[in-house]
Amino acid sequence: MDLTPYVENLRAELAVAAEAGGEEAKALAERLTAPLDSAVRLTLLSALSAAAEEITRDLAPGSVDVRLRGMDPTFVVVPPVTPGPAEPEPAPVMAPLADEAATARINFRLPDQLKQRVEQAANRDGVSINTWLVRAVAAMVDGDGATKKRGGTWEGQSFSGWVR
Repeated sequence: MDLTPYVENLRAELAVAAEAGGEEAKALAERLTAPLDSAVRLTLLSALSAAAEEITRDLAPGSVDVRLRGMDPTFVVVPPVTPGPAEPEPAPVMAPLADEAATARINFRLPDQLKQRVEQAANRDGVSINTWLVRAVAAMVDGDGATKKRGGTWEGQSFSGWVR
């Protein structure tokens, strides 16, 4: 997008306004237009960036970005991904608790402070960290409200995307 026509239009409008003030005002306006060129371009870029942010909010999970190449901004539009035909979800399989059947391996990361608290709780109960975590997860998914969310459940819900 070429900003030059917009900057030139502002320059012309300033010259017309300065003519009403006489020769001194006209000369001052001519001296001011060159230094104002970069300030006007920067202001226009700020306005375009703000507009792109608003559009991105409304378009989420798609996005609009303003990129500067040389002196001219360009827009990059990433449309929201439309999902393909929905595949039927497999029926949930209730897995027996630890040591009752084959196990599945899950790697996940904990903040150091939370890991320390898990270790302390496992030590307090006299079990391994793995056993403690299996019990904690089983209690949460089989429990009476730990997975509830004010009348609804979290079950089957997932969230993904970018946050700014």
